[in-house]
Amino acid sequence: MVQVDDVTDRWRNDPGIWRRGTVLAVCAVLLALLMVLHRHIPNDIGNLGSLVETFLPWFGLFVPVLVGLAVLRRSATALIAVLAPAIVWANLFGGLAFDRTGTGGDLVVVSHNVNADNPDPEGTARTIAETEADVVALVELKAAAVPRYEEALADTYAYHSVRGTVGLWSKYPLTDSRPVDIRLGWTRAMRATVTAPEGAVAVYVAHLPSVRVKLKAGFTANQRDRSADQLGEAIADEPNNKVILLGDLNGTMNDRSLNAVTSQMRSTQGAAGDGMGFSWPAAFPMARIDQVLVKGVEPVASWSLPRTDSDHLPIAASVKL
Repeated sequence: MVQVDDVTDRWRNDPGIWRRGTVLAVCAVLLALLMVLHRHIPNDIGNLGSLVETFLPWFGLFVPVLVGLAVLRRSATALIAVLAPAIVWANLFGGLAFDRTGTGGDLVVVSHNVNADNPDPEGTARTIAETEADVVALVELKAAAVPRYEEALADTYAYHSVRGTVGLWSKYPLTDSRPVDIRLGWTRAMRATVTAPEGAVAVYVAHLPSVRVKLKAGFTANQRDRSADQLGEAIADEPNNKVILLGDLNGTMNDRSLNAVTSQMRSTQGAAGDGMGFSWPAAFPMARIDQVLVKGVEPVASWSLPRTDSDHLPIAASVKL
């Protein structure tokens, strides 16, 4: 058996520990710089900056890899250099590793991209209804499936409104329901006023255009970005100072292209979640593109719900009005 003292002596008496691992040290520094300066990565070519920001938390996986390689190379230089990306990642995302959930709350909301090709709308609706949420937003509703969702949710939710491919169900009265124009030519966003016992809140439901990663075109997100700008304008013009945004934004809170929305709203997951809260793809979640964002409302808790027949996980949050 190799003794710890033997390993320590081997490292102490090895004159090459400071000379080896230069390439690894450079890689560690570059990784740290990439995470620190991600906002400066240009979007002009294939929206590269947004692509990096979408999966930015995963860059932390390179840290233990670099540590392992530094140990194999017996390089003190590389080991010290790896501290840089480790500290940067901890500063950016370390807080998300802890449970930030609270108790109480006046309103429980659920957001779910149900998938237009969902083979079991009734089953998905029952799963959502079993959460006993007060307000439910569903997006990517197929017109032919809407009556099936309406019927399955009718016993739990007395009020609902469907606009295009998005819908809102509520235990409390819904008023002033209307589409929100996000520059698509068809309706994928809406707003309504939910009058809860603790007061009225404006609830927006949105499904921003999908993005794709293509070899030649890069991260094709221009249509989504234009819709995000329009949605941000609508929320900024909202007269109610209490606002909740539910839906699939096809982007994360780190993505600068959603700044028109994210700059004026808080993420319930970031403020009161437990972990990263990734929601897509459901089989192996890698990014949180489904959001519950709030303005003038206090997040209490945020969590993911069990998988349905959709390719997204439902997400939920509790808020104080």
